[in-house]
Amino acid sequence: MIRSALIAAALVAALPAAAQTPELILRKSTVFKLLTPNDKLATYAIDDPEVEGVACHYTVPEKGGVAGAFGVAEEVSDVSLACRQYGPIKFKEKFEQGDVVFRERRSFIFKRMQIVRGCDVKRNVLVYMVYSDKLIEGSPKNSTSTVPIMPWGAAEPPRCGDWLKG
Repeated sequence: MIRSALIAAALVAALPAAAQTPELILRKSTVFKLLTPNDKLATYAIDDPEVEGVACHYTVPEKGGVAGAFGVAEEVSDVSLACRQYGPIKFKEKFEQGDVVFRERRSFIFKRMQIVRGCDVKRNVLVYMVYSDKLIEGSPKNSTSTVPIMPWGAAEPPRCGDWLKG
């Protein structure tokens, strides 16, 4: 019974939070491998699906070697994150602190990386945090980025606190 519950939880954990596919910006080799793919660092971009005008860029290590070539390597938990306002900010709907913006698998079944969003109401700042977790054990490795909501053109910027649920 416990085994079935763990398998079911693993399958749910592997599901994506949003339908968006990250856009590869650049990839750079970091470790040379003679007969198999090199280890690399890859930088991707995603747009916040609920907040127009905000994009996040994250960099993740990608394992090469035989396991990396077949897509079964367990990736390390190191991820860096930078989010910025690139246009007028418009909220599509209310959100809760810690809502998942993006999620992807980092191993065949048990590890995933997540980007979550929050709001610093006092300072009118969106806060994004990336972290990885495992089915059984979490990881303390994380990164945080903030996006102060600034005027864009003549319009007054929205207050993120007005868009929090509860």
